[in-house]
Amino acid sequence: MLPDLQVDAVVRLRKPHPCGSYEWTVTRLGADIGLECRGCGRRVMLTRRELSRRLKTILPKGADD
Repeated sequence: MLPDLQVDAVVRLRKPHPCGSYEWTVTRLGADIGLECRGCGRRVMLTRRELSRRLKTILPKGADD
C-alpha cells in the first residue's frame, strides 16, 4: 500500500486542509500514520487505509520547499 513512505517525507493529499495547504509532513509510522500540515502545523493521525485513499503523491526530497 505505502511501501516507500518514511518519517519526514512530504506528501500531497487530494483535498486541501481548511488552511489551504495540500502538503503534509509524515511524523509517525505504524498502524496509524502521523501527519503535520505544512501550512498551519496542525497534526492528525490517519490509518494506513485512509491515507492510501487520500494520497495523491509523495514528493521528492528536493521539492519540499
